Amino acid sequence: MADLKLQGFAGLDKALEELSKAAGKGVLRRSLKKAAEPMAELARSMAPVGDTGNLADSVAYGTKLTKRQAALHRKMFRDDKASVEGFVGANDPAAVQMEFGNINHGPQPFMRPAFDQDAMPLLDRLGKELALEVEKSVTRARRKAARG
Repeated sequence: MADLKLQGFAGLDKALEELSKAAGKGVLRRSLKKAAEPMAELARSMAPVGDTGNLADSVAYGTKLTKRQAALHRKMFRDDKASVEGFVGANDPAAVQMEFGNINHGPQPFMRPAFDQDAMPLLDRLGKELALEVEKSVTRARRKAARG
């Protein structure tokens, strides 16, 4: 378990309070997508080419899970209606076999190394994207309120 210290997010949280819940969720969604896409690109670049085709084509950022994934997913934010979640992963069943290996071949991980390499840069990007999106949305909300 690594220690993690984030700076500047308290100020962003305070600025988000100026926005409606829907506008705030939109800001969070857009920021997370922009910040997570480079991690998906890194995973695509590390994905091995398997017998069934190129796994890189199946790696993507998204907000939806399959029924099975959703059933297994811990509902960390079940009661927090203002939170957003995003996922970087592969939607090809062969990706699990490549990542962890099986009886026929050893593991060829690509998702975990991408995460390990890009986790901290992702948080840096997320902070910057949030700051930009919050600033734009707050300015837009103030302009709208001034018009009446």
